[in-house]
Amino acid sequence: MSADWADSFEAVPRREFLPGEFWAFDMKAGRSVYVSRNDEPDVWERYAAATNFPLVTQWDDGAHAGREPGRVSTSSSSEPRVVAGYLRDARISPPMRVLLVGTGTGWDTGLLSYRLGGGNVFSVEVDAAVTAAARTRLTALGLHPTVVCGDGSLGCSAGAPFDRVIVTAGVRQVAPALLEQTREGGLILCPWGTHYDNGDALLRLTVGADGSASGRFLRMVEFMKLRDQRLDWDRFGGHVKEFPGDAAVSSTVLTPSDLGERWTSARFVTGLAVPDCAHVCNRAGGHTRVWFFGLSDQSWACAEFQPGEPTGTVHQSGPRRLWDEVERALRWWDGQGRPLLDSFGLTVTLDGAQRPWLGRPVRPLPSFV
Repeated sequence: MSADWADSFEAVPRREFLPGEFWAFDMKAGRSVYVSRNDEPDVWERYAAATNFPLVTQWDDGAHAGREPGRVSTSSSSEPRVVAGYLRDARISPPMRVLLVGTGTGWDTGLLSYRLGGGNVFSVEVDAAVTAAARTRLTALGLHPTVVCGDGSLGCSAGAPFDRVIVTAGVRQVAPALLEQTREGGLILCPWGTHYDNGDALLRLTVGADGSASGRFLRMVEFMKLRDQRLDWDRFGGHVKEFPGDAAVSSTVLTPSDLGERWTSARFVTGLAVPDCAHVCNRAGGHTRVWFFGLSDQSWACAEFQPGEPTGTVHQSGPRRLWDEVERALRWWDGQGRPLLDSFGLTVTLDGAQRPWLGRPVRPLPSFV
């Protein structure tokens, strides 16, 4: 944690913004653990003070009940080390005016309010119940930012223009309204990614004189997605009517590891270079199937890998040859010397266009569609 924020973290503790029940996500085990202050106050306090656990505070947009985890986590308190990291990366100092998209428990908003004063902090949350709870917690600590219930992608025009905009939910599209509401030279910090993968990369954009914004990816992160930008996997139910059916068949010398594991540049860059494509990997008994689905048409591909076999079998169907696109993107990345994530960036314009680049904005990524 930077020295600039130490007083705020001490004066505005995370525990004051947590409900009596939450689910601590154990990232190593890949599971959520139910925690109740009434049942186990010591355990609750331990997780509340931990710096390396995100705490889920809502499942399934509030429709979930019971102690078992729900289907989709939809509100949380991020790990303190993650919060400290993006507050540092936003380069905030008084008397800046800040918009935070995704109020959640209200803790991030409270940290900003303590340092900048409530009059300089505006926070937007889409869920009415979550908004009300955050307001109550903030008021109890004597903090009075403007907290609005609404669509975060619309920003908060009443408080604009802002020196900084911080988005605490994963986005697949940077909304033009956020550019319009940020001062020239101001920064927008958001977890950005493609539907190719569930991961995000922290993106820091600087808004220019023409209203566009450009900047580099800083590091891999993973956040809950904005509600209207989540990927609905049910949309692919009609893609594969029969497997393999009349799909074209080919082979590949690439392996599942060549596609990149989570948090790797290979996987993230593939998503940049192969737009409108989602993929998922299924493993069972050493047999691996990697599926690819087109977002804008019925194209699909499946690469199958058997243990000990030197090549994989590829099936492709539809107007696009999705595996071929992925393979070309990976070979391009390899030919560039396998540049890491922070070599890449994004330019966003007021018409909604998003253009990834390598090294500098004048070097746009090729598209392999």
